[in-house]
Amino acid sequence: MQSTKGNPMKVQILKKPLVLMAALLVIAALAVACSSEPTIVEKEVPVEIIKEVVVEVEKEVVVEVEKEVVREVMVPGETVVVEKEVQKVIEIEKPIVVEVEVAPPPGPKGTIVFSDLNWASAQVQNRIAQYIVEEGYGYPTDVVFGSTLPLFQGLRRGDSHVTMEIWLPNQDEAWMEAQSMGEVVSVGESLGKDWQSAFVIPTYLQQQYPDLDSVDDLKDDQYKMLFETAETGGKARLVSCVIGWACEEVNAAQITGYGLDDHVHIVNPGDGAAANADLYGAYEKQEPWLGYQWGTNDPALVLDLVRLEEPAYTDECWFTTKACAYEDATILIAVHPDILAKAPDVVQMLRAWDFNIGVYKEVAAWMADNEGATTHDAALWWLNSNQGMWSDWVTGEAAASINAALSSNKIPDGWPDE
Repeated sequence: MQSTKGNPMKVQILKKPLVLMAALLVIAALAVACSSEPTIVEKEVPVEIIKEVVVEVEKEVVVEVEKEVVREVMVPGETVVVEKEVQKVIEIEKPIVVEVEVAPPPGPKGTIVFSDLNWASAQVQNRIAQYIVEEGYGYPTDVVFGSTLPLFQGLRRGDSHVTMEIWLPNQDEAWMEAQSMGEVVSVGESLGKDWQSAFVIPTYLQQQYPDLDSVDDLKDDQYKMLFETAETGGKARLVSCVIGWACEEVNAAQITGYGLDDHVHIVNPGDGAAANADLYGAYEKQEPWLGYQWGTNDPALVLDLVRLEEPAYTDECWFTTKACAYEDATILIAVHPDILAKAPDVVQMLRAWDFNIGVYKEVAAWMADNEGATTHDAALWWLNSNQGMWSDWVTGEAAASINAALSSNKIPDGWPDE
């Protein structure tokens, strides 16, 4: 900057817009109106820093710079004002907050309880599933033994967590009620479609009496007498379901619906094994036998049996008189809702479960060929013989753990005594 005394001061401002220069002159003049001494004006602009919980932090680091800009300004009285602008640059933290879901530290896994229904296919499936759950996924398991209706109520309450066989339409009403209340969840099918009937006879008997082919024939004395015993009072003896099974009530309703109350005497065996033994005993002696069976029950898989003809199933019939045949059963795997969050890996495995009737027939045949074999024996035989099948249901890590347990002949702690 250059100036000449006696002439108006010429002021040259480098690299500043004219408007900014005028504003600065006014501010400077006001600041020194009462003083003839040069005044230093410092301006500080504080920057507010907001600190939050930071997961990732981006820092803008700037070296503090002090910059002096000196100007000479002519004002009345020839006072020279020197303005010193000090710029302070403050380091600023710019937080970038990232939401991170942190899993709680692993703790002991809760016990998963299986409904141990009192027939072979359900128990074999339970033992296989328990082995996978314990040895593959590290959950303790346990079982609650019982029949269909009490165990289903236990599942609804959460006393048990997994039922491997829910038979529909046998349990239609209770199942639909529990579903509507959010007490049970279906995670897939077990076994598949299966037949059932309360009016099954051995094939050899129908070959002897070819006209014995319908439930109405049981009203005929010549056929009714075939099944009569000393305890039945002149009626045909019919071996029905175990008390507590859903089919017990269904079969009784069918007999009434068909008008057979005066012709048929119902026998309820103590358990599934007793019902099977009753049929095996009659079959071995080639004696008449009448009763309830289903497609995946052991005798139905190894004996030649025939069903007497019944009117075809309809919804109208089933939900009123039940004077019609069973619809082929849909068999579901059901869980209590708590297990969805408690053991999602187990639920995923159950959704992949593919243990169909054809698979179970192989198990039943193996048990028939190995007299005295238990459901424990059958589960171990099947797991050792079918790695290619069950490994598709589980993770690679779980499969490796299961194979290691099988190689060391490990038995799950949750298996019941047999």
